[in-house]
Amino acid sequence: MPSPSASPSRREIAREWGRIGCIGFGGPPAHITLLRELCVERRAWLSAHEFEDAVAACNLLPGPASTQLAIFCAWRVGGRSGALLGGLGFILPGLVLILGLSVLFLAGTPPASVRGAGAGAGAVVAAVAVRAGGELIPSSWARAIAHRRWVAYLSLGAVAGALLGAWLVLVLIACGLAEVLLRRVRTPGQGLGLHAWPLLAVAAGATGGLLALVWTAIKVGALSYGGGFVIVPLMQGDAVHRYHWMTDPQFLNAVALGQVTPGPVTHTVAVVGYAAAGIGGALLAASVAFLPSFSFVLLGARHFDQLRRNRAVLAFLDGAGPAAIGAIVGSALPLGLALTEPWQAAILAAAAAALLLARRSVVVVLVAAGVLGAALALLGAAVPGG
Repeated sequence: MPSPSASPSRREIAREWGRIGCIGFGGPPAHITLLRELCVERRAWLSAHEFEDAVAACNLLPGPASTQLAIFCAWRVGGRSGALLGGLGFILPGLVLILGLSVLFLAGTPPASVRGAGAGAGAVVAAVAVRAGGELIPSSWARAIAHRRWVAYLSLGAVAGALLGAWLVLVLIACGLAEVLLRRVRTPGQGLGLHAWPLLAVAAGATGGLLALVWTAIKVGALSYGGGFVIVPLMQGDAVHRYHWMTDPQFLNAVALGQVTPGPVTHTVAVVGYAAAGIGGALLAASVAFLPSFSFVLLGARHFDQLRRNRAVLAFLDGAGPAAIGAIVGSALPLGLALTEPWQAAILAAAAAALLLARRSVVVVLVAAGVLGAALALLGAAVPGG
């Protein structure tokens, strides 16, 4: 165990968190490993116990947990300015990259090879959803207090993820509130201890334009219970079916880009924003989606220990969490149905075997599928949007 080192300078925070933002391929597990290696093992800015407490506290918050962990760790070692620098360093590299790829993949007439690469990588997304949800099930089941209700919440979330699209958020909130109310009945005299902001957010849904984009980004950034991939069914309903900013193939491209670029999966919302309103829309969507993460840490980090002991918060997440996991798995149905070419179905089957049976890297499988799709397009295979 290294001896504790002095607090880092602002330049050091920007450099180290920016480095993680550049190499953070692989989603939350990779981000947590890189942050632990930096803050605990290499620099000893945090003890192992402090870091594990930070992981637990950030997992109680809605939104992208690994992003909040990056901001929280930067806050612990550098205060508010450190949190801002660290959070931006973690987010911006992947955001810049995904914006560049958005321009390429969502161009009016992209080359056949580009469309083929997108169609190949997009074909894998349904299998990625099943794996992402499946990896969350064991720990969620182990934490469950009432296993029958856990199964009910998971099932409701799966059905909602498969069928409800943009309205999925209502099911997540309802499951969370149901668990709070059930525990309140069993413990008379205990207040709910929850605020009504999620319900107010639902009531604020807009009918179109930039307000609709802001609403979509708010759901992505503030209501992603259970892991980053739950944003996929939240976004698909709005981006494809409700506001028609994207086609199904374009949305699959967006999800694939969010998986193969470094940083949080939440970057996918920037692709949706670009499809809705160009570069300005992408920056607006990303800003709104990441604002809750910064707000939770900058305004509430001192109270994270109390959050972990709040029974109402824990109860809400015990309901909303399984529902979110179910929604992630359920989203595989509309994602799979969005495929239009037979060769995409073949790639999906191969990817499912590689991801779910052989346990290959998500990034490697997505890149391989993209290369195969580009090759097939060059050989004359039909490509979505062609």
